[in-house]
Amino acid sequence: MVQAVAVPVLGNMCHVFMHGLNRVQVYGVEKLHDALLHRPKNKSLLTVSNHVASVDDPFVIASLLPPSVLLDAQNLRWTLCATDRCFSNPIASAFFRSVKVLPVSRGEGIYQKGMDMAISKLNSGGWVHIFPEGSRSRDGGRTIGSVKRGVGRLVLDADSIPMVVPFVHTGMQDIMPIGANLPRIGKTVIVLIGDPIHFDDLLNMEGLENVSRGKLYDAVTSRIGHRLQELKMLVDKLALEQSMQSCTHSMQNSERVAGILQQVDWESFGIEADAISEHHPSTQNPHIQPEERICSPKETVGTDRYFRMGFSYEGGAFMSRMRGYMDPSELMGFAAKGLFMNGYRPKERLEDTRLLGALKAWKQYLEAHVLRNWNTC
Repeated sequence: MVQAVAVPVLGNMCHVFMHGLNRVQVYGVEKLHDALLHRPKNKSLLTVSNHVASVDDPFVIASLLPPSVLLDAQNLRWTLCATDRCFSNPIASAFFRSVKVLPVSRGEGIYQKGMDMAISKLNSGGWVHIFPEGSRSRDGGRTIGSVKRGVGRLVLDADSIPMVVPFVHTGMQDIMPIGANLPRIGKTVIVLIGDPIHFDDLLNMEGLENVSRGKLYDAVTSRIGHRLQELKMLVDKLALEQSMQSCTHSMQNSERVAGILQQVDWESFGIEADAISEHHPSTQNPHIQPEERICSPKETVGTDRYFRMGFSYEGGAFMSRMRGYMDPSELMGFAAKGLFMNGYRPKERLEDTRLLGALKAWKQYLEAHVLRNWNTC
């Protein structure tokens, strides 16, 4: 009864957190849904994935499933967790057992009670998820560690070979970095789900009866590890492509902002051409010169992206050079404040009241036109 309540509640909370407070991009989700919902009756399912953060399960698992599926506690996954982490005290043990977590002990090998329990779940046609690396990544998800032999036992020692579906994800290292106590928000996670892994050739090869069980475990383990490495390369490529696209989008935004500022009639706000030209020599034509910038794959790009921008407005009226990193939400404030402090030095013959009037008119113009256009971009 507790499990029927705890699993759907936890699963849907994680689903909302991942899709509502973060961004999840899933490629090949139909492969998992088909294996979960349309596999033959009594056919078990074993999913395998890389392990990046302590909250990969349940956060990533919940993000891959629709809320309607998360309500069905009976058909959701079983998973394994080390006793020293999830079963260290009676309260923690009760909680993790209620959300379908099985205990395994580090160092006791593949023939232990927790592994036997996982095989029994597969024998009953259930779904088991496992991190075949055996522990979290030591380098923040940049590489996948060696796959342990235990996953080979789960595949071969079940009454029938389960359907094995691999997937690899990246981005969880940003949501739950090493050493963090609480998950972060506003991050992007990319998940790539691969085709089911088949082992028919291994099970039907000649002289199978002469091959030791350990070598068969190793053969299955090697195949799963190889497939995870392939998916890891692909998901890293996807992440790099999206990072470069975001950089291009950032440069387009900077050009758009510079274009908006170019259209302002600066003279109507009391900024005289000769007052500006004393500090900035002018040329004849207005032009925009965005600086080139190369974004690295590690650079986080999102709604809080920073960009480098340089522009000049010339033509006998105004020229300003702005360099440096600035948040888009601070750009207009910079134009209103920094422009006058750094680029504008009024002549002594200008009266204070005239300067204050120009600043007030500039502020009203920004609020009525430029800021509104910016918010709709």
